[in-house]
Amino acid sequence: MSKTFFFYDLETSGLNSREARIMQFAGQRTDMDLKPIGEPVNVLVRLSDDILPEPGAIMVTGITPQQTLADGISEPEFCKLLSEEICSDDTITVGFNSVRFDDEFVRHTLWRNFYDPYEWCWSNGRSRWDLLDVVRMVRALRPDGIKWPVDENGKAVNKLELLAKENGLVHEKAHDALSDVEALIGLSKLIKQKQPRMFDYLLRMRDKREVLKLVNLEAPMPFVYSSGRYDPALQKTTVAYPVTVGAKPGSLLVWDARHDPTPYLRASPQALASIIFASREARAVEGFESLPVKELSPNKCPAVAPLGVLDEPAQKRLEISLEAVQKHVAILASNPAFGEALRTAYQMREPYEQSSDVESQLYNGFGDNKDKPRSEVVRNASPEELADFHPNFVDERLTQLLIRYKARNYPQSLSDDERTAWETYRTQKLQSTLPRYLETLTKMSKGPFDAYLLEELQLWAEAIMPVPGE
Repeated sequence: MSKTFFFYDLETSGLNSREARIMQFAGQRTDMDLKPIGEPVNVLVRLSDDILPEPGAIMVTGITPQQTLADGISEPEFCKLLSEEICSDDTITVGFNSVRFDDEFVRHTLWRNFYDPYEWCWSNGRSRWDLLDVVRMVRALRPDGIKWPVDENGKAVNKLELLAKENGLVHEKAHDALSDVEALIGLSKLIKQKQPRMFDYLLRMRDKREVLKLVNLEAPMPFVYSSGRYDPALQKTTVAYPVTVGAKPGSLLVWDARHDPTPYLRASPQALASIIFASREARAVEGFESLPVKELSPNKCPAVAPLGVLDEPAQKRLEISLEAVQKHVAILASNPAFGEALRTAYQMREPYEQSSDVESQLYNGFGDNKDKPRSEVVRNASPEELADFHPNFVDERLTQLLIRYKARNYPQSLSDDERTAWETYRTQKLQSTLPRYLETLTKMSKGPFDAYLLEELQLWAEAIMPVPGE
């Protein structure tokens, strides 16, 4: 099969992929020349009665929980659509900031519904691509032919809605998933038309093997790197140099070669860690200087390019001195102990507090392959079959997930004990989040927010809140 793009976008009930939910999914398949294939996909996904959405998110999207119940499909139906029709073989899924946001929601949704959370974007010729860092690099290195937005202070911004407006792209409603997809395809066409070599090159960089040809420790060399972590005044782009392995599997630590590493060469790992992982309060103190090092993950579609793309106009625009870069790289190359100190420092990161809730434990470990057939049975089972299905999962997380899967989608399949366990969980969860939720609604009612949406959110809380004694 020939490869195709599938451009997609989500609207969600909040920002935390472990706790919030997908409320709208939209997408459009295109061929590799960005011509549409078939009709767009645009579905709402029903919100379950254990979720209080973040009011701020609903103010942005305008999608109410009640609307998802009236017009939406269930999460299992959405996962089936995603796995069987959308993420078909040789599909390249494309989003805007999708690697860090949308993809995480997809993974957690698949995880809750007994699908493999990873295969959708890598097996059978599948892959993923994120246009946000592509936009950053094109703006930094090859901006000609595209109008680039700035905010009211003249600061460069790369928001999709502003890029669409500046360049006359179709974008009828920002923060509507299908409208955002249409704008994203239009932006992709614009980049492909105006900067085709950059488009094709960065498309190849979605493959970590291609990234590692450029960014590696066996033959380290300076490279151009665009990332949200870098200075917006300098187009979020710099020249970086790989110095050691990172703390995350497969990652590398890269040094921002604009900066002289000399002041840090003799620092202990503890001293380096105190800077790298400084608190927000410490960073706010006058005179604090961040350490110019970051972790690069080759499997997250980084926007990286060889130093040769940095022509004189780009050097001037980005205030990069290649002479200074080469000097700093030479210092790094001749001080391998510094790389070892950085590696040790990154290992000192305080471990994230692991959640006791099973739905937040996706990254606690890979599932056991022996559970795949059992998970497939769960996905294909009718409510009657689920009621009598008690698999002996190797991964204990799946046993807990099964009760919630049944409760949200097939409540008639629950045993009395399972129903009691579900209602206990739901009651505790809602009661712990309700006070803050209601406080937020009260504050927002005094501001310039949509009164209808606020009322719907109030009614949603009243409708799903467990009644004492029942």
